[in-house]
Amino acid sequence: MTTGLRYARFVGLAGLSAVLLAGVGYLPTRRLGGDAALPAMLVGIAISLVGASLAAWPLLAIRRTEPMARLQAAMLAMAVRLLVVIALGVAAALSGAVARTPLLFWMAASYVALLPLEVKLALDGTQDRAGREHA
Repeated sequence: MTTGLRYARFVGLAGLSAVLLAGVGYLPTRRLGGDAALPAMLVGIAISLVGASLAAWPLLAIRRTEPMARLQAAMLAMAVRLLVVIALGVAAALSGAVARTPLLFWMAASYVALLPLEVKLALDGTQDRAGREHA
């Protein structure tokens, strides 16, 4: 599978997961936080989605199969994701445009919910490269 197709599939699955997460969280968020919490929920989920989408780049860019190179790519992806989420989260929280508590909750919940997709992307890439080496 090409890198572009793998990235598109990852972003599509991550986007679908974000939509499902927002759907599941809509009623509880509205009931507990009121209507003002809903934009914060959407912004929090969107921030995690952007972080996951950007973190996929180092995982897809790695071409070597050495364990150290794969580990470095995984560490870079983790750092990119964390820094993007922190930067965008601080900006959103300090802007005052959305309620902070639901924003922070949904950033954390969606961060954790999207993490398995990133792990799967990293593992699929390793298996693809290993299969080509032995073929």
